[in-house]
Amino acid sequence: MTSLARVAMAAMVLLVLAQQTRGAGATITAGSKQFTESVVLGELAARAADRAGFASDHRRRLGGTPVVFTALRSGEIDVYADYSGTLLFELFADLELPSLDDLAPVLADLGIAMTEPLGFNNSYGIAMMETRAAELGIETISDLRAHPELTLSFGPESVARADVWPGLGRAYDLPYRQPAVYEHELGYRALASGDVDLKDVYTTDAKISQLGLRVLEDDLHHFRRYDAVFLYRSELDDTAPRFVEELRRYQGRIDEDRMIAHNALADVDRLDVREVAARLEAAALGIEAARVESRGRADRILQRTGEHLFLTGWALAIGVALALPLGVIAAKFRVPGYVILGVAGVFYTVPALALLALMIPIPYLGLSRESAIVALVLYSLLPMVRSTQVGIQSIDPRLTESARAMGLSAAARLVRVELPLASRSVIAGIKTAAVITIGFATLGAFIDAGGYGKPILTGLQTLNNTLILEGAIPAAVMALLAHLVFDALERVVLPRGLR
Repeated sequence: MTSLARVAMAAMVLLVLAQQTRGAGATITAGSKQFTESVVLGELAARAADRAGFASDHRRRLGGTPVVFTALRSGEIDVYADYSGTLLFELFADLELPSLDDLAPVLADLGIAMTEPLGFNNSYGIAMMETRAAELGIETISDLRAHPELTLSFGPESVARADVWPGLGRAYDLPYRQPAVYEHELGYRALASGDVDLKDVYTTDAKISQLGLRVLEDDLHHFRRYDAVFLYRSELDDTAPRFVEELRRYQGRIDEDRMIAHNALADVDRLDVREVAARLEAAALGIEAARVESRGRADRILQRTGEHLFLTGWALAIGVALALPLGVIAAKFRVPGYVILGVAGVFYTVPALALLALMIPIPYLGLSRESAIVALVLYSLLPMVRSTQVGIQSIDPRLTESARAMGLSAAARLVRVELPLASRSVIAGIKTAAVITIGFATLGAFIDAGGYGKPILTGLQTLNNTLILEGAIPAAVMALLAHLVFDALERVVLPRGLR
């Protein structure tokens, strides 16, 4: 048991060291939120790093504003695009700052610098299907007061933001309770299918024209301007001035029509966002569009397979090293057993996304695959601990008495008698944990851990079923193969008399 625990501790130390050294060297790391425009702008920042002679990395679709801003402050990313309204009326609303100029010194105290606006305003709006709006004669947000039967939907971030839903409802005295909550892109699908009547939109969304939506007039002028800017770590002014210079070349160069057109290339034409960013860069800076080599589906699946195997392999190895000694303790000592199973049960019943979110504030973990691995280990413990406990407790007491009578020590009885006899139950628990881990690992995409969850998440957010299947089918195949591998392992490991 001691050696297994040491193996687990060594593995955890290696993971922490890997996280500490990750991203070392002359690399500029861009980040982006979960919607298309943010991803395109994140790629644009990465292209600025390339032009400045740095290696670049783009951590796409990290989450909502608090997650990405925290990643910038902690140094996990170096730059990302945000909006004046979000900064002034959400992140720093308590300061009641009148303008971006007043915000700059506040950001400087946090080690963050800001570019001038890029040239376009991407504000919020409330939209409904044009045909439905014409049928009801709705043109302004104020008109909604006469239609309490309509259903609203907002994004997960928008529904809680004072400058969006709560403030909008109060400003217009709208007769609606809490709206339905859909991820931004999925909300468009709900709107188009008639599941909801109204949706919050970003005014540069390409789907507004694609779906034939009417953006209702904000007749009380509730929504402010949301001018796009880049935020970056202020230390880059000294350590990477060439990058900052290239990043600032975008200032005032991207108007709303240009941004909408390039959003459409990604959302409607489904071009790779790297290609979209290259075209936007060329249009904004008046240079020749860089050639972007798109990777084939087979190459993408191969890369995601390696990432997924890394996540599940490390998690399962560490989980087994921890679960076997814990299972033995649970089998032999009643009170510690209750505690161990209780704690493992708590981890197992915590919602998967919540467990991942709990990893983010932990030092040296944050938004990383190491966080996903730690969460996977905690999630996999219960079936392995429980199966080890049950396997040992199910052994006929006469067999252990015989071993004791032969003079075998407690350690020898455990290794030579009890664990072999319990091996069928132990392997069954490991098999269950492996399949669970493979499925759960897809959620690691929400914290940029890679694996099959990446195409699934992107497909969900862009309404691309092909991308969803690109991740879902290989994940299902891997789970099936894992089941077959452990079936074969059981036949090899199981003592001949128990087969």
